[in-house]
Amino acid sequence: MSLHFKPCDRDQQYLLPPSMRDWLPPGDLAYFVIDVVEALDLSAIYAYYEWDPETGQPKAASGQPPFHPKMMTALLLYAYANGTPSSRRIAKLCERDAGYRIVSANQQPDFRTISEFRRIHLAALKKLFVQVLHLAREAGLVKLGHVALDGTKVKANASKHSAMSYDRMKEAEEQYEREIAELLRKAEETDAAEDAEYGAERRGDEVSKELEFRKTRLAKIREAKAALEAAAKEKARAEGKLDENDQPIPPKGGRPPATPPGEPKPRDQRNFTDPESRIMKMPTKAFDQAYNCQAVVDAESQIIVAEDVTDAANDKEQVVPMVEEIEANLGEKPDQLSADSGYYSEANVTALRERGIDDYLCPDRMKHGSEPAPAPRGRIPDDRSFTDQVRRKLRTKHGHAAYGLRKQTVEPVFGQIKEGRGLRQFLLRGLEKVRGEWSLWCTTHNLLKLWRHAQAAGAG
Repeated sequence: MSLHFKPCDRDQQYLLPPSMRDWLPPGDLAYFVIDVVEALDLSAIYAYYEWDPETGQPKAASGQPPFHPKMMTALLLYAYANGTPSSRRIAKLCERDAGYRIVSANQQPDFRTISEFRRIHLAALKKLFVQVLHLAREAGLVKLGHVALDGTKVKANASKHSAMSYDRMKEAEEQYEREIAELLRKAEETDAAEDAEYGAERRGDEVSKELEFRKTRLAKIREAKAALEAAAKEKARAEGKLDENDQPIPPKGGRPPATPPGEPKPRDQRNFTDPESRIMKMPTKAFDQAYNCQAVVDAESQIIVAEDVTDAANDKEQVVPMVEEIEANLGEKPDQLSADSGYYSEANVTALRERGIDDYLCPDRMKHGSEPAPAPRGRIPDDRSFTDQVRRKLRTKHGHAAYGLRKQTVEPVFGQIKEGRGLRQFLLRGLEKVRGEWSLWCTTHNLLKLWRHAQAAGAG
């Protein structure tokens, strides 16, 4: 019996050039990203390049002209949408993956070019979040009926073992000063002995590796120590605890604080690799060097309507800034906002009510799967405390249902970004750069929601 197979000839010559549009089926994410980028305003990126007014093209500097901003922007958005932020990985996929080859117009920028494009245009790329958000609103995905606010800790590009407390800095500073003095003394003795034996031919400015290491380490410790001291003074000034001469103002009553105002606390830390990151409690309950990533999510479609990153582990100060971010992004306020106990304070609830936003901020930490208390009936008594009135509101059937939207709205979004697309650690360092990177993750989350909505609409 003869067997018949389709031919497998890898030396087959094509008579006509193949079209990249045939490499993937219509409606693929690669084509969608390309089309979206065509609709975005990239003038902030174009402004970086010097343009020739006669040709309307970038002026050719020495060497090759730059890759087109539309292609590079689409490439980064497509990569983050696929959970691939590494520039080396992106460069490799531009050679081997059909989707990346289509988005890059079959060009192969190297990883340094990709990394530099992201670095140079990070602020402009961050602004694309609002443009994509507006496209989602035009598609009917943003309702602002109920929104949920939450935060998630993401590991910084720094080890917690590279951090040092203020108390330890003072000890290390004294230790390195003693060691440097001892190394210099030994060097002088060695020089004197060699001069006596061989003559004074040595320059006398050679520094041992041990001495150089300690000098470098001491400089870093002093820099970190000074930064902690400056931050402590700035905080004390803002809180009105220092007079015009930066002297502590005595407390009116009670015991004076263990650490005087304007001085760092002994356990205050600073990381040498990424000084703006902080030690935070991670979802695994372990502590690590991290940033606190915030997101407000529309309950209708899980579209992120506001995002930010803070170096504060506590969430209480984030409610008002995030509401203001929603208004800045969309020009309107949500009807309802829910958030867990980490965001609760009387001031935050009052601020939401003053803005006409129906508040569902839980005063108490609630365990997942716990049964709610029986729903109360009747009007809320006026003699209850402010917090008790908030508790009673959340225990009503309507309040319990509204607060329940939080868990099914914002927590899945963090799961999609961290578990689904693999955000485990930021690549960049420093608060502003991390904000830009988090914005790329949030922008591409919305982009994926928009793409799936377009697919569903096309199928319907």
